[in-house]
Amino acid sequence: MAPAAVHRLGHVALRVVDMERAKAFYLGLGLRLTWDAPDWCYVQWPDSGEGIALLSPEYRAAGPHFAFHFQDRAEVDRIREQLVGQGHSCGPVHDHRDGTASFYLQDPEGNWLEMLYEPAAGLPSNVGADPIPLVRA
Repeated sequence: MAPAAVHRLGHVALRVVDMERAKAFYLGLGLRLTWDAPDWCYVQWPDSGEGIALLSPEYRAAGPHFAFHFQDRAEVDRIREQLVGQGHSCGPVHDHRDGTASFYLQDPEGNWLEMLYEPAAGLPSNVGADPIPLVRA
């Protein structure tokens, strides 16, 4: 079976102690706030869409990780099937309320990785900003 095509390295997720301080720092570097919740937020580069998820100490749905973004929802299912077939332990695929879908696994060195479907319109925003569309080569 040929490996699934990874669209791009889409985001990293960092644990932060002071959400407001971290948010101000990254916004000061030119990133744009596209998701804001009491326990996590998402900032993106305006031109490309890559981003950083800032996770507060209270956020428990996931820990620090990096994510590959896929253009097709079925690719996420295919890569999970492929990884499980190779003997890797993968969490279930979850369809998220924002239209994305993903699963988590650890690489052989113990680093957490997310495989995420990103809708063609880009990742949605809950702060009134337009989603940043996928950049296609």
